[in-house]
Amino acid sequence: MPIRSVTVYCSSSRQVARQYFDAAAELGSLIAAQGWQLIYGGNDCGCMGALAGAARAAGGTVVGITPQVLVDEGLADEQCHELIVTRDMRQRKALLEQRGDAFITLPGGLGTLEEVFEILVGRTLGLHDKPIVLLNVNGFYGPLLEMIRHGVEQHFIRAKACEKFYVCSTPAEAIAYLKHYPSRAI
Repeated sequence: MPIRSVTVYCSSSRQVARQYFDAAAELGSLIAAQGWQLIYGGNDCGCMGALAGAARAAGGTVVGITPQVLVDEGLADEQCHELIVTRDMRQRKALLEQRGDAFITLPGGLGTLEEVFEILVGRTLGLHDKPIVLLNVNGFYGPLLEMIRHGVEQHFIRAKACEKFYVCSTPAEAIAYLKHYPSRAI
């Protein structure tokens, strides 16, 4: 099955360094250039806003999925081609997973980490075979990758789990990986 949509997990913080905003914007543009639909957390702030704005500016279709609590706070991206408002974060995460044919995770906070670990666990359990990319901008995920290696060495994490995701440092590498990812049975 070809990739038609990519779910991107990223930060909503407005206070991160410029390089993270730039990476998000570049990724949004590249997803649009492939003709892939962008699926993301549906908020118009931080790297989320840069990602979605760049995808739209490049002619891409943007689907935002956000919980009612964030709509109530005025964070929803009303410019999305489709804005889905969920009752809670769990429903949001489920729809982000269902709607994407592939996943890319930019640097982010606790919510981003929760999201990427949930899809990674799903893949290791065989619940899906969608590609997962960890976009390690500026070495952001270095400590996390070291912790995963440590978990493997201590036998808390199976070594095969490391084969379930791809790590790269630029948006162009992430897109190239997805373009050449083998067809999936699921």
